[in-house]
Amino acid sequence: MPSPPPADAPLHRRLFTRRVGGMLVRNTVVSTGVFLIGLGVLFVLVEYYGVDEVIASGIGFVISNSIHYLFGRWWVFAGTERELGKGYALFLLNSGVGLALTMGLMWVFLQFTPINYLIARVLVSVVAGLAMFVLNAVWNFRRV
Repeated sequence: MPSPPPADAPLHRRLFTRRVGGMLVRNTVVSTGVFLIGLGVLFVLVEYYGVDEVIASGIGFVISNSIHYLFGRWWVFAGTERELGKGYALFLLNSGVGLALTMGLMWVFLQFTPINYLIARVLVSVVAGLAMFVLNAVWNFRRV
């Protein structure tokens, strides 16, 4: 098995490895599970409580991403040396990027397309999820 690229290698070279691919697969499993939780929160808030779709998508995002951090720390990015509290704080900063992407893209889809809010949220999750994976892998958990 080839050794991983050195830490000073260009980011694209460090990201496109078998090891990072394994992390991405584990992240996808975790992300799918917590995404379903966030989607459930979105649905309940909109359909039963009349909360605006964009605001509700943000609330669901924050709840699901807090759960994601625990699984990310234990399984996706296992071996991180980052302290729990500091790691969670950095994860929340990364989540801010994901939250901005999520709410911004949700607004764009809902304003300019006839797409149902739940389908829009699924599409948005791909972009926000990949952005957050890279931020966490490189910056927070320092596994890439």
